[in-house]
Amino acid sequence: MTLLGTRFLPLIVLTSMTLAFSLPANAQQAGGKAPPPPQVTAVAVHPEEVDLSYQYAARITAYRDVQVRARVGGILMKRNFVEGSEVKAGELLFEIDPAPYEAELARVQAQLQQAQAQYAQSVRDADRAQTLVDQKVQSTAARDTAMSTRDLNAAAVAAAKAQVRTAELNLQYTKVTAPINGVTSREQVSEGSLIGTDASSSLLTSITQTDPVYINFSFTDTEAAEIRRLLDERKAKGLEANKLSVKLSFGDGTVYNHFGTIDFTSSSLDLETGTLGVRAIIDNPDRRLLPGQFVRATVTGVTVNDTIVIPEAALMQGPKGQFVYVVNNEGKAEVRPLNLGQQVAKGWIVLSGLNAGDRVVTEGVIKVKPGQAVAATDTVKQALVTQ
Repeated sequence: MTLLGTRFLPLIVLTSMTLAFSLPANAQQAGGKAPPPPQVTAVAVHPEEVDLSYQYAARITAYRDVQVRARVGGILMKRNFVEGSEVKAGELLFEIDPAPYEAELARVQAQLQQAQAQYAQSVRDADRAQTLVDQKVQSTAARDTAMSTRDLNAAAVAAAKAQVRTAELNLQYTKVTAPINGVTSREQVSEGSLIGTDASSSLLTSITQTDPVYINFSFTDTEAAEIRRLLDERKAKGLEANKLSVKLSFGDGTVYNHFGTIDFTSSSLDLETGTLGVRAIIDNPDRRLLPGQFVRATVTGVTVNDTIVIPEAALMQGPKGQFVYVVNNEGKAEVRPLNLGQQVAKGWIVLSGLNAGDRVVTEGVIKVKPGQAVAATDTVKQALVTQ
């Protein structure tokens, strides 16, 4: 008896201690109050007109890139520009030795005078032959011969004039001028060199026009179809379909201070990439944009109506995707899974999951649990939008 009592004594003491500690805690929980509902901020969402934008990697190309070539051969006498400088259309760039072409012009001018003299004589002979035929003192055969000679000499005069014109052009071509405004490259042939007119020996320099410049990038087929559909919808409603504008940004994040306009879209998809080639034109007065430069192009000018946008601060990520908390009529937080579109300036476009008038929790989201009562303070949407 004593042994059993000794053996069970620690168990009795331990049980008594457990009860002693647990009873006060249970009594405190039973007598305490439930925590207050978390304070949150909610905003009622409403459909609105939203400006869309699309971003692409783009590359700058010159508006025009022209090779300046010699049109006549000879000794290159002089270069009249500084390599890499800006030139104007019509400005004299090179001079080719004009002496051979001056001599050729003098020769063909003399031939023209000779042909004109022969033609004048043949005209007089033809008139005289016609007079003699009229007087019946000469045969018609002699008259016909005189008239044929007159016509042949007239053709010779025309040919001589063409030779003179060709010689004048060749003499003009000894002065090589800039065909466009732009910046020159290095000279390809030094002064004193003999140049020709074939492809291998006629190149003198190149001129690149960099104001304006082109921006080249590509739409995906899906984006191209979406943009076209949205623009057509606006036109069908009698609304103005804005021109597609392009904003450029550089690698350091700075934004270019001029806007471009899309002026060309390819009519077919690239078979290798499945994209649609697009080109925009943009002013470049300060020459900040260089041909070959990579930039980031943002296309704007597309709007969509009756669209719900929520601020990014309201979004939560769950096992099944993104969702928001909506305060229902009972003042409780309700989970709403969302199907989102693209990100815009005011937040994210909601494709499905929300209705007009839904009160979306935008602040205090991390304090909320599904089905929990919340103390929501309503505010205007614009105050909660985060860029």
